[in-house]
Amino acid sequence: MAEASAKPKVSVLRLFTSRRMFMVVLSGFSSGLPLSLTASTMQAWMKDSGVDLTTIGAFALVGIPYSLKFLWAPVLDRYTLPFLGRRRGWILVTQIFLAAAIAAMGLVDPKEHLGLLALLALCVAFGSASQDVVIDAWRTETLTVDEYGAGAAAQTIGYRGAMLVSGAVALALADTLPWRTVYLMMAGVMTLSIAYTLFAAEPKVAARPPRTLTEAAVFPLVEFLKRKGSIENLAFIILYKLDVVMALALTTPFLQELGFTKTVIAGVNKGGGLAAVILGTVAGGALLPKLGMKKALWAFGVLQGIATLSFLALSIVGKNYALMVFAICADNFFSGMGTAAYAAFLMSLCNPKFTATQFALLSSLMALTRTVAGAPTGWLAEHLGWPTYFVVCTLAMIPGLLLLTRFDRWKGPELEPVVQEEPGQAGR
Repeated sequence: MAEASAKPKVSVLRLFTSRRMFMVVLSGFSSGLPLSLTASTMQAWMKDSGVDLTTIGAFALVGIPYSLKFLWAPVLDRYTLPFLGRRRGWILVTQIFLAAAIAAMGLVDPKEHLGLLALLALCVAFGSASQDVVIDAWRTETLTVDEYGAGAAAQTIGYRGAMLVSGAVALALADTLPWRTVYLMMAGVMTLSIAYTLFAAEPKVAARPPRTLTEAAVFPLVEFLKRKGSIENLAFIILYKLDVVMALALTTPFLQELGFTKTVIAGVNKGGGLAAVILGTVAGGALLPKLGMKKALWAFGVLQGIATLSFLALSIVGKNYALMVFAICADNFFSGMGTAAYAAFLMSLCNPKFTATQFALLSSLMALTRTVAGAPTGWLAEHLGWPTYFVVCTLAMIPGLLLLTRFDRWKGPELEPVVQEEPGQAGR
C-alpha cells in the first residue's frame, strides 16, 4: 500500500479548525447519541421501573444490529435517495427515524409494555447502526488522506460528547424529571442533529455507484480480496488493537480486587480516562500527517502496548491511587493515539465505489476482536495471576506489529478523485 503523504499541505491547526472537521465533530455527535439510550441509560430506566435484573441483562441483545450492519450496508451504497445526495439523503432519513423511535420509547412504560420497549429499542439500534454506516462513508469520502487522522479525532470528540449527553446528563436529569421527559428531550437533541446534515457538503466521487444490489453486496468483498496483501490486511485489522482489548477487558474487576471502590473507579474512568482517550486521539490525528501512515501505526502500536505495563506495575505495587490514575490515563491516551491511526488506515482501505459496505465490513472485524479476544481474558487472569496476565497483554502487540513489516507490499484501492460540493447540492 502506498504510504500516505508524509508532509502535510496544511498546518495541524488548519486541519482541526476547518469547516469540514467541525462537521465531522457534529456527525460524531449524531452517531454517538443513540447508543446509551438503548444500553446503560435504558437499563437505569428499567431498574427504576422495577424490571428484574435477568430481563435487564437480556436487553443487551437489542445491540445486535451494530454487529450485523454490514448485511444491509450494500443497500445504502446501491441506492441514492432523490434528495440531498447519495450520503446525506440516507443520513437525514436515519436521523428522522431515530428521533421518532427515541420519542416513542419515552412513551412506553417498561413495566407494562416490556415487549414493545424491546421492539422500539431494537428499532433505535437498527437506525443508529444504519446511520453509522452512512456517516462513516460520508466522512471517508469527504476528507482527504492527510485529514483521515484528524477526522478520526474529530469523530471521537463528537461521539464521546454525545455519549455523555445521553448517558451521564440523561441520568442526572432523570433524578428530577420523569423518564418520559428525558427520552423526549433526547429525541429533541437528535432532531437538532439534522441541521449539520442540511449544511454539510455532499462528497462527489468520480467512481460510479454499483448498478445492482448484487454488485453492491458482492463486488466490495471481491474487489478487496483481489488486492495484493488483502488477507494480511484483514489479519492486521483483527490483531492491531489486541493488546488494548485484552488489557481493558478486565480493568474494573482488577481494580476492585486491589481494593478501589466502584465510585473511585467510575470517577477515574469517566473523568480522566475519557479525557485521556480524547486527547490521545487528537494527538494521534495531529501527528499522523507528519509521520505518515506506516510510521504512525508502528509508533502508536508500540506505545499502546508498552502503556499496558503501567497495569503490570499497579498489580505489583498494589492499591496506589496515583499509580491507578496514571495507568488508566496512560493506557487510554496511547490507545487513543493508536485508534486515530487505525481508523485512518481503515478509511484508506475503502474504495469510493463501495465505501459504506467496505467500511462496515472492516469495522465489524474490529468488533469481532473485542468479542472474541475479550472472552478468554477472565480465564487467563485467573490461571496466570494479574502480573503475568498483563505481561501477556503487552506481548499481544507483537503479532500486529510483525504484520506491519509487510506494509509496503500491501496494495490499496485505486482511489478516484473526490470533489467537494457546496452545501445544499444534491450530488447524485
